[in-house]
Amino acid sequence: MRSLFSTFEDRLQSHGAFLLRAIAAIALIVRCVQVGNGSSGRTLAPHVIAAAFGLLLLLGLWTPIAGALVAIIELYIAFSQNGDPWASLLLAGVSISIALLGPGAWSVDGRRFGLKRIEIRRSDQ
Repeated sequence: MRSLFSTFEDRLQSHGAFLLRAIAAIALIVRCVQVGNGSSGRTLAPHVIAAAFGLLLLLGLWTPIAGALVAIIELYIAFSQNGDPWASLLLAGVSISIALLGPGAWSVDGRRFGLKRIEIRRSDQ
C-alpha cells in the first residue's frame, strides 16, 4: 500500500493535502444531504456511496482507493443523472488528484505507511 502514494513530511504540502481532502469530503457529504431531500433511492444511492468514501478521504484512510472510487462514482453521476454535471466533474477531478497525490502526513495512511526514521549508530571500535 505504501507504494501507491507519495509521502510528505509534516510540512506545508501535507497541510495542503489535508485541506484538499477536507474540502472534497465536505462537498460530497453536503451534496448527499441536499440530494437526499425528496429523492428516490435510485438517485440517492450513488450520492450516499460517494459520501461514505468522502468520509474515508477525510480521515485519509485507503486514500488512493477511495479517491479512485469517488471519481468513478462522480463520473457515473455526471453522465447518468439529470441536472448540472459540472459539480460532479469537478469532484471527480479533485478526487483523482487526491488519489495521485496521496494522503499527506495528517492522515491515517500517513501514520501507518508514512516516512519512518531510521537511525544508524556509529560503532566506535
